[in-house]
Amino acid sequence: MGNKVILTAAVTGAVHIPSMSPYLPVTPDRIIEEAVAANRAGAAVVHLHARDPKDGRPSSDTALMKYITDGVRAQCGVVVGITTGGAIGMGIQERLASVPVCRAELASCNAGSVNFCFSGIADKISQPLYDWELPFVKNTYTVPFANTFKDIEDYIRVMADHGTKPEFEVYEVGMISNIAYFMKKGLLKAPVYLQFVTGVMGGIPATVDNLLFLVNTARQVLGEGNFVWSCAAAGRNQFDIAATAIVLGGNVRVGLEDNLYISKGQLAQSNAEPVAKMARIAHELGREVATPEEARQMLGLK
Repeated sequence: MGNKVILTAAVTGAVHIPSMSPYLPVTPDRIIEEAVAANRAGAAVVHLHARDPKDGRPSSDTALMKYITDGVRAQCGVVVGITTGGAIGMGIQERLASVPVCRAELASCNAGSVNFCFSGIADKISQPLYDWELPFVKNTYTVPFANTFKDIEDYIRVMADHGTKPEFEVYEVGMISNIAYFMKKGLLKAPVYLQFVTGVMGGIPATVDNLLFLVNTARQVLGEGNFVWSCAAAGRNQFDIAATAIVLGGNVRVGLEDNLYISKGQLAQSNAEPVAKMARIAHELGREVATPEEARQMLGLK
């Protein structure tokens, strides 16, 4: 499996708002359709959020999330991952509620607290489609994305109880030490799965030096062979950093959650577009795209 690269499609997220792109999927059926298409384009994993179908607002409704995950599973064999990050401002129980309901193979597990700010979106939208959008993004200027040690332990325990592997979202290098703490405590078994999320305002910038720093720190703190890593980059740096991750032997996350554009000034019209682009880049760099079954083996999933 050493030459295989896992491509993950983060389909809709909870950062971008409908006013930013007509292609952002918000209804459950569109999210299902996009996830299946991303799988056919080369994604072995899909990372899923739910949104209110009436106005695209991020939602923690467990019925919506179950409808989405069941719909994806019914149409393809992709590895299904769900969010426990939810959206900024959601409570811990709200964010965890879908884990026992969906029993997904993966779920995001944010590895520490961070100022996850995207209030600048409000400066670019003069006529929002919905009333909730601008207050929602502006709120991130004052509200931190809290993930205490107690929260992280609760996430790990709930996921373990329901057969879900944590995908640790790492926004800053110190969060690697947080994961090491839970490994030493005996709550996690190697290999743990790390998703380096770069380029978020408040987190580590999306640069090649920083990606190398994250990977090398994980090797020193967690130990070579004790983790599998992937990388996501927010916004315009997505494809450059993703290509670097492939060169370094890592895995890659793309999709409309992280970047609405397929190239400078050109909106991506689907999640399949960035997945297909990364599949082409991986091929040109001598890496083979992993199938869902290969991804399961690489990540130690049941």
